[in-house]
This record gives sequence, structure tokens and C-alpha cells, in this order.
Amino acid sequence: MSDPELPEDKTLLIVDDDAPFLNRLGRAMTARGFEVTAVSSVAEAMAQARSAPPAFAVVDLRLDDGDGLDVVRTLYASRPDCRVVMLTGYGNIATAVAAVKSGAIDYLSKPADADDVVKALLASPDAKPEPPDNPMSADRVRWEHIQRVFELCDHNVSETARRLNMHRRTLQRILAKRAPR
Repeated sequence: MSDPELPEDKTLLIVDDDAPFLNRLGRAMTARGFEVTAVSSVAEAMAQARSAPPAFAVVDLRLDDGDGLDVVRTLYASRPDCRVVMLTGYGNIATAVAAVKSGAIDYLSKPADADDVVKALLASPDAKPEPPDNPMSADRVRWEHIQRVFELCDHNVSETARRLNMHRRTLQRILAKRAPR
């Protein structure tokens, strides 16, 4: 099931430290006609970007050994026409802007569907993205934001509550619950 719109150079680097996701996306992208190299660390990705920069890349924002933005910068420096899509489990505006400033062409929240990744990689630079088929609920967006601030405050409940302008006990109740859909 190869996409007819794939360019001649179909090399794709996938960087993610979640092994099951990395394998699943790698297989799906190979089935769609890409020549996939899958790595799980910043160090491996940087080496690959310098030795054989790909035409396309899908990079996770947070990796065990560093920041995916460093990989994006290296890819862009090695090959300015590389089309990079940033993936993250923590979707927020600040990291999306940082990803685009580093050279990424798009930013997708995990878990990203392979078809969405292909659309993002092959999208025309001046095309507007389609609205998502299954957008996050307002409750989920709120929960993601709270989790992000909590993480940025080094899991300090009092500091997070102060920054979010909410009562500490309210925050503790929210943190104790499961993520909404």
C-alpha cells in the first residue's frame, strides 16, 4: 500500500524511546513505502543525522537521554530540506512553537496514527491542516496542562497549585484521578 505521492528519496528516521510504539510506527511507515531507520535515543539519532541525513523524520520530544529538539536542530543543520514531524505526549503551545522554530514542519500529539504522520510529512508547506477527527476533550486538555505544570514544578504540589492559582487539595484530587478521555 505505497503512497503514490512519495518523493524519490523515501528515507525516514523515527526516534522514540517507547519501543512498542517505535516498532509499530516503523512497520506502518515501511508498509506505506518509506525506507525506515528506527532509533531509540538522542545519541543514535544524532549519529544517523550526521552520517546519513534522511529526507523525513518523526521525532519524540522527550527521550530518555535528552531532548528531541536537539535532534531536530541537527537534522535541519545536516539537511535543511528534511521534513520533520515532532511527536509528544505533552501537547502544549510553547513546545509546539519551539519545535517549529527548531525546524519541524508539524507537531502531533501521541498516540499519533500512521496516516496522520504521513499526511503531516507529505503536506504542502502552504496547506492548512485539517481539523482532527478525534480532538481531545476540554477536560483532557485541562488535565494535560495540569500534568505539564506539575512536571515543570518537579512534582511539587504546593508550587504547582500556586502557579495554577488553585487550592492545593483540589490539585491533589485532580492528580489522584485517571486521565479523562
